[in-house]
Amino acid sequence: MSATPSHRVSTGERINDHEPAGRLQHELSSRGIRLTRQRRVVLQVMESAARHMDAGEILDRAQKIDADITRVTVYRTLDLLKGFGLIDELDLLHLRGHRHYYESHGPRDHIHVACIRCGRVREIESELYEDLKKQISKDCDIEISIARTEIGGVCGDCKAKAVSSD
Repeated sequence: MSATPSHRVSTGERINDHEPAGRLQHELSSRGIRLTRQRRVVLQVMESAARHMDAGEILDRAQKIDADITRVTVYRTLDLLKGFGLIDELDLLHLRGHRHYYESHGPRDHIHVACIRCGRVREIESELYEDLKKQISKDCDIEISIARTEIGGVCGDCKAKAVSSD
């Protein structure tokens, strides 16, 4: 495996090229969790997501693969994955209402950067963020197991539109 660059910014909504196919399935099966056909479909949808999805969007995509998948299956699978710390539940600054979004963990934590005008969300990974977490861990005498950071502002496209409409 190649070294992770010191910093990366997503070109779309997610940095998900780190997600090897089947990683979530492997993680659950290594913990002795039974992987039903429907659960496998939900995991496949999660791993291939190019954007942050809420439970309804996960259900819609999963039902395109297997029409028998129910909302209950999706929520139980999400709860299972959250319980094992394999996914995060995000609110993305509530820019898209009060829905919650789900994403699987990559090898490094990342920051969500959102435009408060258009709602575009991008992700950034950085050694600086890793260094900050180490400093916080040391200064506060805490072993960090979860780090979620969201930053909001106005993106360049929205600023340009505002200037051109003046």
